[in-house]
Amino acid sequence: MKKNDIIRLQIVDMTSDGSGVGRADDGTVVFVPDTALNDVCDVRILKVKKNLSFGKIENIITPSADRVDPVCPVSTRCGGCVYRHLHYSAELRVKQKKVYDAVVIIGKVDGGKVKEIIGADDRTDRYRNKAQIPVSLNKNGEVELGFYSRHSHRIAPCDDCLLSPLIFTQLSAMFKDFLSKYPYLVYDEENHSGKIRHLYLRIGESTGEVMLCVVVNGKSFDHQDEFFSSIKEEFPQVKSAVINVNTAKTNVILGEKNIVVYGKESITDILCDLKFELSPLAFYQVNRVQAQRLYEKAREYAQLTGDEVLIDLYCGTGTIGLSMAKDCKELIGVEIIDKAIENAKKNADNNNINNASFICGDATVAADKLKKEGIKPDVVVVDPPRKGLTEELIHTIVQMKPERVVYVSCDPATLARDLKLFEELNYSVKEITPVDLFPRTAHVESVVMMSKKPSP
Repeated sequence: MKKNDIIRLQIVDMTSDGSGVGRADDGTVVFVPDTALNDVCDVRILKVKKNLSFGKIENIITPSADRVDPVCPVSTRCGGCVYRHLHYSAELRVKQKKVYDAVVIIGKVDGGKVKEIIGADDRTDRYRNKAQIPVSLNKNGEVELGFYSRHSHRIAPCDDCLLSPLIFTQLSAMFKDFLSKYPYLVYDEENHSGKIRHLYLRIGESTGEVMLCVVVNGKSFDHQDEFFSSIKEEFPQVKSAVINVNTAKTNVILGEKNIVVYGKESITDILCDLKFELSPLAFYQVNRVQAQRLYEKAREYAQLTGDEVLIDLYCGTGTIGLSMAKDCKELIGVEIIDKAIENAKKNADNNNINNASFICGDATVAADKLKKEGIKPDVVVVDPPRKGLTEELIHTIVQMKPERVVYVSCDPATLARDLKLFEELNYSVKEITPVDLFPRTAHVESVVMMSKKPSP
């Protein structure tokens, strides 16, 4: 097999990133994006490695029963929605299997403990409360807004992302019109010149408040009064207009400093009956409705009665822990980002929660410090980044001897690895529930309940 060969494949499996998997006549495994289980396709080979290859659809011979026509015109170019070509029920099956395979094969968990995925019902579009939209000039010098193509830093132009609310589309259009008058303002990543890097938008779904943040290579940009005045006049929902200062030569979107142009520094949303202040840098789940379902499942698994000490590791702005605070005696949150801890403390105050304290520090180090101070949690909740927990942290949690551990995961593979170690250290998995927090994308969350095994 060589590059540009065209071969016929039947798709027999799906990868964790949403690509279909087929096997060529010579046994080579071929990965093909935008395919569905049981598709029969002619595939053009794009890249050949020793035991596997990558291709793209040349022609669909027999379409899968799972296949639908994508409603988004850029879904095959944008790096976001890898399942636009599937019925949503088929997408949920793929995500359920992704979690099941990981925890059973890697984690050695009994597959019967994996419950049915919590889907997003009929709300698979317009659910995002945040958008980070890069800006560039195309080869003709025209302004482009959109999203990065798969595995690249090339922008796939997109005037209306179907995952975002319509007001984001309207604000993006006004922003594009403004930049088209002054294209010299657009940031050039290669030369680190120009001013405007990204448009960053947030909305408090329950309040309707909108934040508009322009990420700038500097503290201001030419004609900004003209732009912000037009926004203020036409979009009264924008309660926070901010310049985020990012002068670094980096792919990181946001800088550390924010300058409020008008309105408030943050907007407000309500989640699990609690009020949360959202600053530009504050972490907040992008799908509020599904986040509530995720947190409700985590609270169910925590089995709180009101007498427990609860430790919330990787607490961010405190959303998970604070949603459980009324059901426990004491809440201790840990997060390494100092701004998030500030937000968590403020969120506790705003909701009159008096039994919560928050520590700024690395989760592994802070947990060890709490253990040495003699803190004995009844329940530990962890919500780590994709890389999962460190071995040291798992050992520390086990040494603190909580009755239950609730693990919220955004990566089934690292979750499975960590569950295996917990099992070896005398904690058993009782139940796992996948949650589709990001419909149409490759991501899937999971919530796990573990409990300490009885002493022999």
